[in-house]
Amino acid sequence: MNNGVVVAGVGMTRFVKPSESPSYTELGADAVRMALADCGLGWESIREAYVGYVYGDSTCGQRALYGVGMTGIPVINVNNNCATGSTALWLARNAILSGRADCVLALGFEQMQPGALVEHWQDRPGPLDEFVRAADEANFDPGAPMAPKMFGGAGIEHQRRYGTRSETFAMIRAKASRHAVHNERAIFRKEVTVDEVMAAPKVTSLLTRLQCCPPTCGAAAAVLCSPEFARRHGLDGRVTIVAQSMTTDFPSTFADHDLMKVVGYDMTAAAAAAAYAEAGIGPEDVNVAEMHDCFTANELITYEGLGFCPAGGAEKFIVDADNTYGGRVVTNPSGGLLSKGHPLGATGLAQCFELTGQLRGTMGARQVEGARIGLQHNLGLGGACVVTLYRAG
Repeated sequence: MNNGVVVAGVGMTRFVKPSESPSYTELGADAVRMALADCGLGWESIREAYVGYVYGDSTCGQRALYGVGMTGIPVINVNNNCATGSTALWLARNAILSGRADCVLALGFEQMQPGALVEHWQDRPGPLDEFVRAADEANFDPGAPMAPKMFGGAGIEHQRRYGTRSETFAMIRAKASRHAVHNERAIFRKEVTVDEVMAAPKVTSLLTRLQCCPPTCGAAAAVLCSPEFARRHGLDGRVTIVAQSMTTDFPSTFADHDLMKVVGYDMTAAAAAAAYAEAGIGPEDVNVAEMHDCFTANELITYEGLGFCPAGGAEKFIVDADNTYGGRVVTNPSGGLLSKGHPLGATGLAQCFELTGQLRGTMGARQVEGARIGLQHNLGLGGACVVTLYRAG
């Protein structure tokens, strides 16, 4: 196992509705300034920058960073759908592990348009054609928007296989809302009950509107460095990334005609297994996790993909409250995408922000007591999945 890459500084803007959002240049620059202030470094210390966003021109990363400083460093723009932020983080970590740079920035932002997030998935071209076809062939919820059709269909697959109740999916959203009450950066901070989730307007036969993440604007950033750089500059080196794995689709994604696999179950399981092996730990060692809960159905099947419970065990895991405070692993203490919001390019780095704070022990009312190992799961269709493991040292 490597000695880890230090998460020296993190920053995150408040996530807001598109109608309330400043420009992406303001969002991105603000997150970077916060991350630099958090570690006490100036812009001149950054040797490379990896900038993630989904909606924007090819050099929006430069445009956002030029408001902070212009030092001629490499700026690499990243787009990996909803896994974009974690892909930028993965690239930044590998730049340090390679020895090419000793202090690197990862930034993610998104300035989305008004309207339900489910509508942003309509008419996505080219690379997602196979996913549309897979959902249509499964014949779940004809006429529903593509993303909730697929993720909702994955939930229905789980119901058919294991008898999972619809109310169990709604329990995930209710849990997310309880956590988000204590997150001042979350877009939705009102607690909702299972009954309220179930009574919300239907998007698919399984998912209600409250079980789908909202379109959101925001930014988050992380400054990564080598342990040697952190010691040399007197930086806070308590939190390190000790393992990370990125996977893309396997033949099983489409060949098995299983919507759980279409939406990334196999990618998740493979990335998690590789990350656990690299870190020399198992899922039982994880105290806190930030997971890609774009829809409640995805969080439920991801519990199993990450090994938090056995196949078919997600309902018991949820009913026993093993996914929240006092349980086995606190999932999405931030409120997750469902309550915190999902500005696509920023999501992975917002997860990094939350887990770094949790492992530092600085998250106030939502602090997970005794958190030592954190897991980050970020998924994008098309497809990519990044699993990252953090340790408090």
